[in-house]
Amino acid sequence: MKFPLAPNATIGILGGGQLGRMLALAAARLGLKTRIYAPEPDSPAFDVSSGHRIGAYEDEGELALFAAEVDVVTYEFENVPARTVSVLEESVKVFPGAAALTVSQDRLAEKEFMSSLGIATAAYLAVDDAGALARAVAQLGRPSILKTRRFGYDGKGQILIREGADLAACFRSLGDSPGNHSAILEGFVPFLKEVSVVAARDMHGGFAAFDVCENQHEHHILHLTHAPAEIDPATAELAVDMTKTIAEALDYVGVLAVELFVVEEHGGKTALLVNEMAPRVHNSGHWTEGGAVTSQFEQHIRAIAGWSLGSPQRHGRAVEMRNLIGDEADAYLQILSEPGARLTLYGKREARSGRKMGHVTRILE
Repeated sequence: MKFPLAPNATIGILGGGQLGRMLALAAARLGLKTRIYAPEPDSPAFDVSSGHRIGAYEDEGELALFAAEVDVVTYEFENVPARTVSVLEESVKVFPGAAALTVSQDRLAEKEFMSSLGIATAAYLAVDDAGALARAVAQLGRPSILKTRRFGYDGKGQILIREGADLAACFRSLGDSPGNHSAILEGFVPFLKEVSVVAARDMHGGFAAFDVCENQHEHHILHLTHAPAEIDPATAELAVDMTKTIAEALDYVGVLAVELFVVEEHGGKTALLVNEMAPRVHNSGHWTEGGAVTSQFEQHIRAIAGWSLGSPQRHGRAVEMRNLIGDEADAYLQILSEPGARLTLYGKREARSGRKMGHVTRILE
């Protein structure tokens, strides 16, 4: 396929959740078609795409058929099997590339990658058994955080190691988490706040970052994002520079999110530690939908289609995005009646506890 893509070209999206749904809507506004590939027959992205294919990510026959139906492929979540991308890359371009996917799927590989770039993270050690955990805790101290290396999100697959904790029991408890054949222990970071950078890089190395935003979590799930973050300009510039360094090292194409901790150093100065990266559009970037000239979803579509990036400029003095979790989305009529509130619902059929059902964006004039 020759880039840039022309209108009416078809973008393939691996994953049918809310991020795939919002990518499909952004593509449609730009005159591009989308085709979703997902194993779940009730995927909410199916409702707004030009077409879809239901299949397992390991089904190479279905993947080959999918590749023949699209002009470029992207993904809405980073736990797509690496083999899935390899099969697709035999016949179609996939953005972001395999390097970003490989790094982001393994917490240890991600930390080592950041270290290779000279980017600071929490202290960490690999943990492959209970004995290694004991040695790691002796070195990093308590509290510290034990995490599976793979398949963790929204607080899943991690345990806070407190004083008096039974380390062998803690390690065994990871047995309920997928991909727990190995783990990582991270030193506890007493951070002042968590911020994130959502940025895009195009096929020619062009880079555009949205305002650094500040995040608040409840029960390990993102609750509120505020843009811009209340940090000094030098810290914000450093956060963007770190994100650009990561994107360039991966020869990245698309939207990338990097979560960082703001920590206090001696003398009252602040520093940044990278917590993790996500090679995709991100929950903390939802404020850009209605809160910026170009949303993160349109920005991603532009990048992978070979088009120029849009302006990341923020509307208004500040923008707030609040997730609607579980039955909080039942207040949709009340939110719709609120002047200035922009409601997005994800089309999920069942509102379960802890499930992201939508979000609301408010521009603070």
